[in-house]
Amino acid sequence: MTADPTTTSETTPPAAPRPARKPRVQRMLKVVRTEQLTPHMVRVVLGGEQFGDIEFKADTDQYIKLLFADPALELSRPYDMETLREQLAPELMPVTRTYTIRHIDWENRQIWVDFVIHGDQGIAGPWAAHAQPGDVISFFGPGSGYSPRPEADFHLIAGDESALPAISAALEGLGEQARGAVVLEVRDSSEEVPLSVPPGVELTWLHRGEFTPESAALAEYLQALEIPAGDVQVFIHGEREQMKLIRRLLVEQRGLPRKGMSLSAYWAYGRVEDQFQAEKRTPLGRIDPEA
Repeated sequence: MTADPTTTSETTPPAAPRPARKPRVQRMLKVVRTEQLTPHMVRVVLGGEQFGDIEFKADTDQYIKLLFADPALELSRPYDMETLREQLAPELMPVTRTYTIRHIDWENRQIWVDFVIHGDQGIAGPWAAHAQPGDVISFFGPGSGYSPRPEADFHLIAGDESALPAISAALEGLGEQARGAVVLEVRDSSEEVPLSVPPGVELTWLHRGEFTPESAALAEYLQALEIPAGDVQVFIHGEREQMKLIRRLLVEQRGLPRKGMSLSAYWAYGRVEDQFQAEKRTPLGRIDPEA
């Protein structure tokens, strides 16, 4: 006998309600000053009354999602995102760009955010290049997801310019007894920044010139790098196709466990930021192949 569909709702218990998502809080800070660190990297120092309201994390890799809107719309910060969704077409909504907090200056109640600048390309880079004291920026976060584990036998830390702020913060979180290797790929020696590493950690700079798939050197260097057995903690970030190559190298060839490995793409060659973000939801944009 076929069950009467009209009785299904009476015999099937209702699904448990999903827990309510914690609403994202938008904070605002002002530009205090800027500093040209290298020819293509600018530091923006942010401070203000809401510094004390920010819920900082314990991890070294803390990131914030900066909000940018079309200046022609003359929107006021903080942006009322719910109201704007009702009023604006999707393509006119403020967009987010994710950046690492390079340093928290507790004494002066400020944060440092370092930006890679490529002329007028993108949104966040040009904003940082032209930021003036008193300019206001709003953001969500911070979020976090990585800190060096003191019990790890070896730390493998690597990336290109886009990962340099996060790697710099990670190095400051390493204990003096840490062992590991840090590999940084940049255009040339003018893009290097001073870094302090423990005695047991080897620092290598790779100079590749202008980035192209052919000039990228990070994956090739890691192919030949000796990685000792034991508990290896991995933190590697950079260009998407390079990260795919490195994932295959470390997981499939070297046999390192993917779980617990912080490895992801910060950008993709030949893609503007909006394309890169949209592709994250597609097979092309995934670092790991589908199961």
